[in-house]
Amino acid sequence: MSRIGALLRASPVRLALGLVALFAVVSLASLTASYTASRSSLDATMRRELTQDIAGFRAAPSAGALAALVTAEARVTDPNRMVLSYVTGQGQRFGNGVLAQDQDGYFLTTINDPDTPIDGQYLALTTPLRGGQLTVARSRAEIDQLWRVFRNIVLLSLLPTLTIALGAALILARRAARQVRVLGNTLDQLTTGNLAARVNPTPRWSDDFHRIGVRIDRMASAQEASVDALRQVSSDVAHDLKTPIQRISVHLDELSGLPLPPDATALVDQATAEIAGVVSVFHALLQIAQIEAGTPKSRFAPVDLVPLVQTFAELYDPTAAETGRTLDLKIETETATVLGDRDLLGQILANLIENALRHTEDGTPITIGLRRTAGHIVLSVADRGPGIPEAERENVLQRLYRLDRSRATPGSGLGLSLVSVIADLHDAGLTLADNAPGLVVALRFAPV
Repeated sequence: MSRIGALLRASPVRLALGLVALFAVVSLASLTASYTASRSSLDATMRRELTQDIAGFRAAPSAGALAALVTAEARVTDPNRMVLSYVTGQGQRFGNGVLAQDQDGYFLTTINDPDTPIDGQYLALTTPLRGGQLTVARSRAEIDQLWRVFRNIVLLSLLPTLTIALGAALILARRAARQVRVLGNTLDQLTTGNLAARVNPTPRWSDDFHRIGVRIDRMASAQEASVDALRQVSSDVAHDLKTPIQRISVHLDELSGLPLPPDATALVDQATAEIAGVVSVFHALLQIAQIEAGTPKSRFAPVDLVPLVQTFAELYDPTAAETGRTLDLKIETETATVLGDRDLLGQILANLIENALRHTEDGTPITIGLRRTAGHIVLSVADRGPGIPEAERENVLQRLYRLDRSRATPGSGLGLSLVSVIADLHDAGLTLADNAPGLVVALRFAPV
């Protein structure tokens, strides 16, 4: 039902239904006008015929001749079609019917059975003639038959035509709605970062949607080429600078082995630490570029997150214990197998744990959770630190972005960005939420 409702809400379907409704209204209005005009024409023709009938009977020279003429005409006339009645001044009746009256008004009845009215509606004309009263009435059956004819036209012609038109319109509208849906899905993918998405319109598409699809593909290709070029430039710069920076690091190591004054030794150590940080940034940028290219997917295999989480908790437990922090494991499932790269999934855990250790006070507990829920495997790392404001949670996933309060702490602003890239590679949903207080980072994986 929801799919039918969505289809009926689509603009092409509404347009088709509107056009069919307009066609139905115009057709019914045209038929109604034709019926009204035909009915009026038949009514006017019948009145003229009655006037002519009366004029013909006026030619009788006497009451006897008029009675004989009415009797002769009535003998060959069906009272269900036309009623002829002549009542003389003495009350004698001639014809095949008579105009009678009761408390409800006037009605026609036959001479042979005066108590039984004639069925049907009649248009009657009565006039005094030759000392008596002449009545000529014609049946309105032709007008009633006209209504049946128009009703049959509606039932046998208009309704099937409307049904066929509605079916054809819905087919065309559904085709247009399908093309609109393809355009919308492609735009959604492009908006969420999938620059490889394309509309790929076929020659069977309507011209307007085909032109829009071609322009969207052209725009997406240009955007993808621009982003690829920017990534390539970043990668090339990182590659080109990595070697000389490593050489500087080697020279500093050599310099630190020489006899130097204490002040010079301290400066060399500081420079070595700074160079190590720069190398770490370049390494992270190169790793992000490699992940975004999709290369690690070739190494995907089933990975059980339960032992992986336990291993990283053991690795970082001594570091946490040095500052009074605790790493608490909350594993609520025996197995949690996902398809991915074990090293990159370990990188996610390492980055999230290090972020929690770096941005929380001594003695703060850190919880690593793993559970199954609603057909997903949820991996989470929660702390009791200052957290991240809701308005900044999207920004911290960008490269080299750091909160103002974090600029005095070690780090490059690439930790959560790398987590986001790895999550996208694994088609995992990443959410940052308030832990009241603190931050909880959760990843939802599809189980194998």
